[in-house]
Amino acid sequence: MPSSPVRPILLAFALGLLSALLCEWLNTPLPWMIGPLFCTAAARMAGMELHAPTQVRQAGQWAIGTALGLYFTPAVLKVLTSYAAFIAAAVLFALALGAACGWVLHRLSGIDRTTAFFAMAVGGASEMASQGERHGAAVDRVAAAHSLRIMLVVAIIPFCFKYAGIHGVDVFMPGMRAVSYGGLLVLVLLTSACALGLNRLGWPNAWVIGPLLAAIVLTAREVRLSALPEWMAHLGQLFIGISLGTRFTPTFLHTAPRYLASVALSGTLALAVSAAFGVALAVASGMHPATAILATAPGGIAEMSLTARNLQLGVPIVTAFHVARMAALVLTIGPLFRAARHLKAK
Repeated sequence: MPSSPVRPILLAFALGLLSALLCEWLNTPLPWMIGPLFCTAAARMAGMELHAPTQVRQAGQWAIGTALGLYFTPAVLKVLTSYAAFIAAAVLFALALGAACGWVLHRLSGIDRTTAFFAMAVGGASEMASQGERHGAAVDRVAAAHSLRIMLVVAIIPFCFKYAGIHGVDVFMPGMRAVSYGGLLVLVLLTSACALGLNRLGWPNAWVIGPLLAAIVLTAREVRLSALPEWMAHLGQLFIGISLGTRFTPTFLHTAPRYLASVALSGTLALAVSAAFGVALAVASGMHPATAILATAPGGIAEMSLTARNLQLGVPIVTAFHVARMAALVLTIGPLFRAARHLKAK
């Protein structure tokens, strides 16, 4: 008799919740995302049937996007304008880093150049897989590389910062700190409507960007509806964690081990180079080095901004850097690939 389609979802949620509570008890960094991510990934690779529907990740992204947008007060936006040139420099650095690490991956693994290029581009897994498919890349390899890269970044940076004692240097606070459930209902409706609108228009990361933009507009105009309850932020991290973890199928470790090892090495190299760039950027801009490292790290918007939020490290700065990088990458990755291929053909 076939099992209920609901059972793998409930099992993933239960495992994620228990691992989050355990990590919170152990006082690990990002317990509500790291615990579910690693627990569900291990369980999936061990053969356990787990599933996280698309709506679960969307709900997690909504919570994170909304929580981040509440930091963008008029004073914060004024500060961010002074970082415009550094954001542009970080975007150019990310594009160059992705191309360089794509070349390294090609040399190490022997994978074709197209797949290597999109596998190491510092962008979202779904967007890079979609762009890669249009240009003939192996979509499964691109998606696997991005999943492994995000896991590496989430495993390394928060733990390094946590155990180095880097915490609580952020001067930015959310524009609204009190929870008002009437205002929260309005906030949920407005941010969800924006997410749905951008999703219908085909925007990448619509369930992060939509709520983020809506919350930024409200906060910048000093419309103070409500803060996001901490339990909602925790659920958002839990949903993102199990969504990432359940991507790791039972065959993940058994397919192309040389390729996966090469991705891990290339990803670690990207992390080290981006950390060095972040320190240099901090020296030039005056921002805290930890904030600059998070802002330039090869992780996703949600993961890096969550790390900044949990460790109180320049949340709006980190968010602004990653949003700008994501937008630039989605708009330019196709033309950049075609230009590189044209130059190589000459």
